Amino acid sequence: MSTLRGLARAVAAMIGVALVAGCSGPASQPAAGTRTAGATPSASSPAAPTSAPQTRAASPTRISTAATAGSSATEAAGRHGPLRARDVVTGLTSPWGLAFLSDGTALVAERDTGRILRVAPTGRTTQVQRITDSRPSSEGGLLGLAVAPDQKTVFAYYSARRDNRVVAMSWDGAALGRSRAVIDGIPESGRHNGGQLTFGPDGYLYVATGDATEPAQSQDKKSLAGKILRITPQGRPAPGNPFGNEVFSLGHRNVQGLAFDPQGRLWASEFGDQTWDELNLIIKGGNYGWPAAEGSAQLDGMINPKVVWRTDDASPSGLAYWRGSLWMAGLRGKRLWQIPLDGTRTGEPKSHFAGRYGRLRAVKALPNGSGLWLGTSNTDGRGQPKPGDDRLLSVTG
Repeated sequence: MSTLRGLARAVAAMIGVALVAGCSGPASQPAAGTRTAGATPSASSPAAPTSAPQTRAASPTRISTAATAGSSATEAAGRHGPLRARDVVTGLTSPWGLAFLSDGTALVAERDTGRILRVAPTGRTTQVQRITDSRPSSEGGLLGLAVAPDQKTVFAYYSARRDNRVVAMSWDGAALGRSRAVIDGIPESGRHNGGQLTFGPDGYLYVATGDATEPAQSQDKKSLAGKILRITPQGRPAPGNPFGNEVFSLGHRNVQGLAFDPQGRLWASEFGDQTWDELNLIIKGGNYGWPAAEGSAQLDGMINPKVVWRTDDASPSGLAYWRGSLWMAGLRGKRLWQIPLDGTRTGEPKSHFAGRYGRLRAVKALPNGSGLWLGTSNTDGRGQPKPGDDRLLSVTG
C-alpha cells in the first residue's frame, strides 16, 4: 500500500509540474479526447472506446475563472430556452438519493436521518421507510436509491456499522417492506463511500463505491472499493462482468453520479482529490486511474476523463440525462452543470443557477421527460442553510 501511495504522490507531483508549465505555450493544450469546462469542442476529438481502455494523454489545461464563473447569461440559457426552478418541497434534511416511480412520484433518501420519503409532484410528502441501522458520517449514511424496472422493488445504498451495503425492499405502491441485504462488505469510512445506484438498460443494478480513504483498494480487482459494480437484483455478479466478480470498472476515487444516455452508454461523475473533478464514459473493465492519476495523465492502460473541472467549480454528485445533455450537480461549485452530448463527444459545459441555491447534490430527470428534479445539500454539515433548506426543486425550460 505504501508503494502505491508513493507512486500516487510521485505522479501527482509530475502532474503539478505539468499544470504549472501548461499556463502558456503548446504544452497547455488539453488532453486528446478530454475537455476542460468552458473549452471549445474540437471536431477532431476521438470518440471514446467501447470495449478497450485508451492511453491517457497530456495533462489538462488550467480552467480560467471567467470560463466557469456562471454569469447570468449562462444561468438563463437552457438548450430549449431559459431554465426555471421552483420549490417542490422544503424542510428536508440532507437529501441524497432520488429515484422516480413511473407515475412521477419520487422517493427521496435523507442521508442523516435514514428516512425514505415519498414526494408527490404536488409536494405532498410521506415517510415510507426508515433505515434504522444507517450510520451517518461526514460522507456516509443513507445514500442512493434505485427502483427496479418492474416497480416492485426499491434498492438503497447505506453505511452500516462496519460496511457499506445495498438492500432491497418490496414496494406495494404505498409502503416499503423490510430490507434485505443483496450485497454487503463494501469498505466503509467517514469519507469516500460512493453511494449512487441505477438500473441499466440491461436490467442489472450498477453500484458506485468509493475508495473509503484507502486509495490502493481502487486498483485491487478483488476489492469492492473504488469501483462501479454490476450485479443482478439478487446481488450476484452480473453475467459478462470482466473479472468474474461484481466489479465492472475500477480505478475510481469517489463516484457519486451515474447516468445512462439513450444509446445505453454509462456516464459517471467523480470527485477528484485537490485539483480535478471528472466526468467519465464508463466501459466494461475500464481502469480510470486512481490513485496514480487525478484528471488526465500519461499512464498506459488507463482511461482519460471526458471533462475535468477544478474542484472548487464542481465537487460533483448527482448526474442525469435530459434533452441531449448530461446534467451534473455541484456541491462546492454550487451550480448545475450542463454537458451537451454528441454521441460520445462532449460539448462545452454550461453553468446554471451558480450560487443561487447553495450546494447541489441530487438530480434526476422526470419519467415523462418534462424536466428535472434537483436537490440541495445545505444541511449536510458543510453548507450554510437558508430558510426552507434543504429543498427539492423542479427545473424546466
